Amino acid sequence: MITLYGVTRSRAARCLWMLEELGLPYERKLVTYRDGGTRTPEYLALNPNGKLPVLTDGDTVLFESLAINLYLAEAYGKDLWPGTPQGRGLCYQWSLWAANELEDNLLRVLMHTMLLPEGERLEAKADEGIAEVQKPLGVLNGALESRDYLLGDTFTVADLNVAAVLAWGKIARVPLDRFPAVDAWLSRCLGRPAQKKVFADREAG
Repeated sequence: MITLYGVTRSRAARCLWMLEELGLPYERKLVTYRDGGTRTPEYLALNPNGKLPVLTDGDTVLFESLAINLYLAEAYGKDLWPGTPQGRGLCYQWSLWAANELEDNLLRVLMHTMLLPEGERLEAKADEGIAEVQKPLGVLNGALESRDYLLGDTFTVADLNVAAVLAWGKIARVPLDRFPAVDAWLSRCLGRPAQKKVFADREAG
């Protein structure tokens, strides 16, 4: 049995999306930061970083949400995992790209527009984050101008991982007017039934 530790209002949402796409049976352990759940000895034995999420699959224990999704795609993904080394290389490329080029700045925008207490939010910090993602968004837009998905006509783990990171920008209302191909692609990805199910769960708390 696959077990995922985390809650939907965390990076665990990315892995829940993947699990729902795959239609796999899994168990959820509702571990949160707020109640100290990530700092218990039991949890730290799984993830010594004390962060969410963690996935266990038999004897396999993994942390880092995007790596978990790559593992699930390779182990169970079929259509979500390309059949060629080139395609798989692109899945690794885009997943690492999202983590390196988008995630920190989108988190900065989200923190300073929504997550921090109002008195601690700095508009200048949010503006900095928006400015920093303009170049990578241009790169992504160029990659999507002639295709529906990052690897062509088919949705793969590459799309899921990048869209899951960019969803933070959607929540924080980062404008995509200059990037119509990204905007259309993100709508396709976030409109998938599996993602909508996870988002509905998130909204319900």
